[in-house]
Amino acid sequence: MSHASEKLPLKTKVLYGFGAAAYGVKDNGFAVFLLYYYNQVVGMRADVVSLAIAIALFVDAFVDPVIGQLTDRTRTSIGRRHPWLYGSAVPIAAAWLFLWHPPEASATVQFFYLLAMAMLVRFSLSAYEVPSLALLPELSKDYHDRTSTLRFRTLFGWASGLGIMVIAYGILLVPSENYPVGLLNEDGYSSYAIMGAGVMLIAVLVSAIGTHKRVVSSYKAEATHPESAEDFSQMLEAFRYTPFMLLMFAGVFAFTNQGLTFAMTPYLLTHVWEFGSSELTLYSAVLFIGVIMAFMLVTPISVRTGKPKGAAFLTLFAVIVGTAPYWLRMADFFPEPGSAYLVPTLFTFLVTGIAASISAMILTMSMMADVADAYEFEIGKRTEGLFSSGMWFMQKMVGGMGILLSGLIIAFIQLPEQAIPGSVDPAIVDNLALIFVSLVTVVGMAGTWAYTLFPLSEQDHSERVAKLSQAKSFVEQNE
Repeated sequence: MSHASEKLPLKTKVLYGFGAAAYGVKDNGFAVFLLYYYNQVVGMRADVVSLAIAIALFVDAFVDPVIGQLTDRTRTSIGRRHPWLYGSAVPIAAAWLFLWHPPEASATVQFFYLLAMAMLVRFSLSAYEVPSLALLPELSKDYHDRTSTLRFRTLFGWASGLGIMVIAYGILLVPSENYPVGLLNEDGYSSYAIMGAGVMLIAVLVSAIGTHKRVVSSYKAEATHPESAEDFSQMLEAFRYTPFMLLMFAGVFAFTNQGLTFAMTPYLLTHVWEFGSSELTLYSAVLFIGVIMAFMLVTPISVRTGKPKGAAFLTLFAVIVGTAPYWLRMADFFPEPGSAYLVPTLFTFLVTGIAASISAMILTMSMMADVADAYEFEIGKRTEGLFSSGMWFMQKMVGGMGILLSGLIIAFIQLPEQAIPGSVDPAIVDNLALIFVSLVTVVGMAGTWAYTLFPLSEQDHSERVAKLSQAKSFVEQNE
């Protein structure tokens, strides 16, 4: 029996998932701090910063399919994916350090520096993330074990992102004599970069080493190398596969909301809810409760409802719960800034909503593995790398749109630079909340509907596995 047909041992799941800590650090930095840092600290215009970040995302998204196809076609003594995993570790860490140390120069030079460094970070991380996600169908064929395995990627990805955010808010980005507003503490961002680079380097190497033996032994046991998409027309054929296209369609809405929400979080917490350093630190810490809730609940939900229905339900629930505080605030039914009830009430809503949102993301990634299996069964080609790259392509394209929208919102409402919480015109704050919550609601409702269109079920998966097993047995008996 091949390793891929067995459920993964807990140790392998943990080591595989730990690699996502690199993505967690990057994602948190880009989504939460990068726009704010270059706008409020470096002094670049918000719309210009968001444009540079969005361009880097869009360009990187088109690189992902190339990486995916190359990993599918890679043939070495250690398999298809691991040369990429090992080779990406140092470039990821180095690029991250450069990103957070821009030169003192003209606005034009700073724009192109930000653009170049953002692209370098994303290119190097894609060289890890695309083959890493492509490992999932190779590691396990079990329908629900894949969801269980992806929980660990999500757990470590969020843990690293939230952990470094807690440290940033609580230790690094705190008020000092030179920086009365903690988020404007320039020195703190340098320490943030160094710490993040170290975490990224260790995470990538540990994950690669931890999955090396299992994947490479399975690869060497194969009688022939699997056939993959060999040219551009075959790549397009894979991307036009109906289940893949429908999964990407649903993901567009989910990841747009994620990018928009994360990029807007510092502005919403500081100006709508008027949080200071202590509340921001507490917020990033309690969010981990949402991650733990998702970790515990996503597999039971998947078993009970199936992945597509579960993702649809969770997306709808996340929209309702996550936007409720803003709608209630507009109706004067929510605790105001300064109230003793604000923090516990707001955190209850946000943590519950984020747990549902994370769970939907886990199911989305797990469905990608099912798409790869169905395509192999119907077409006869192993293209896990391509489908993995397609997932990242979509996520980056629409994630960039979320960040771009955030920058445009900040510019549209004319939020002043280096604005002090509580001192901003209430009309500007009201516009900030209204535009944000309206967009999130519309996009989230569309995503709920889109998930119901995904055609692959657990029964489909079980039937494919059974037929493949029968075919393999027939071949072995006639050899």
